[in-house]
Amino acid sequence: MKNMKTIKKLLKKIKNIIQNIKKLGDVFELNKKKNRLIEIDNIVQNKKNWKKKNFFKKINKEKKNIYKKINICKIIEKNIRENQKLLNLSIELSDLSLINDIKKKIKKIKKKINKLYIQTLFKKKNDNKNCYIDIQSGSGGIEAQDWSNMLLKMYLKFLNKHKFYVNIINIIYDEFNGIKSATLQVKGEYAFGWLRTESGIHRLVRKSPFNSGNKRHTSFSSIFVYPVLQNKEFFKLNKSDLKIEVYKSSGSGGQHVNKTESAVRIKHIPTGITVTCQSDRSQHKNKKNAMKQIISKILNQQKKEKNLKIRNINKKKKNIEWSNQIRSYILDDTRIKDIRTGKETRNIQKFFNGNIEEFIKKSLQLGL
Repeated sequence: MKNMKTIKKLLKKIKNIIQNIKKLGDVFELNKKKNRLIEIDNIVQNKKNWKKKNFFKKINKEKKNIYKKINICKIIEKNIRENQKLLNLSIELSDLSLINDIKKKIKKIKKKINKLYIQTLFKKKNDNKNCYIDIQSGSGGIEAQDWSNMLLKMYLKFLNKHKFYVNIINIIYDEFNGIKSATLQVKGEYAFGWLRTESGIHRLVRKSPFNSGNKRHTSFSSIFVYPVLQNKEFFKLNKSDLKIEVYKSSGSGGQHVNKTESAVRIKHIPTGITVTCQSDRSQHKNKKNAMKQIISKILNQQKKEKNLKIRNINKKKKNIEWSNQIRSYILDDTRIKDIRTGKETRNIQKFFNGNIEEFIKKSLQLGL
């Protein structure tokens, strides 16, 4: 009886998975993509295009991405059909020894489909790009700096869990092990898509560990996520517009700290945009990373000015204080609530351990 219930559940799951595969095919527009592959092959065979190296690089990348999506869907469908046949054969022969093995395989297939489904949510232009995350302490003093450090650890755990490459290119500590600000460089598949909806003010309410009276305290921290963009067509960066300073690095680092001027600060004078990098012992590497970061910030500013007709991208960064938060973390009530989506959780420990993807998925589903 128990095995029959299991079999019915498996058959239902297989039926749902097959329907989901068809839906994914529609979402990915696989038929259109197959026609696009024919177009690309015709372009590649045209001798006139052979000298266009950059064009060929772009077209081959597109071809590779199309093949990848088509093949993943084909493999998933093939695997589920095989397991469906195997399950039917087990029922026919009254041999149920393979049930547990089939269950495990179906579970893995579901995970693959969920991963593909998430990719369908990345619809914005730069979602597939690498990105930077700026963390900035707001009103709240020591409390806010400790809160910013908590957020930094949370994001590092999330990024590690999803196997993103992370480089902490700048971090400014306070005297109590909190952070005043930090900048992370994140590389990986859909890095900006995964993180962009985290931009905004994050509000913490808790009984203060820094107050002998254990009074309730509210702190704020700003998260700002922006894609890594290349300096190709948007603007010409004039070296005369840059103010470049080198100084001794701060924070942990043993004998190297405060002895060599490896840290680099670059200011773009026309916009006032400033970036800092001290992640490497090499001044040259820090300067290279800082240049990439400032180019991305300037390009993002120009893009916002063009699309939204605003004068400065920093206007997108709201005041780090009351009424502007996107999410509230109320620890003494064991509750985290996203203001934009209404999604809540009571499992605070799990959330701070980097399990924030359900909140991100919800915001992506709503098109934020």
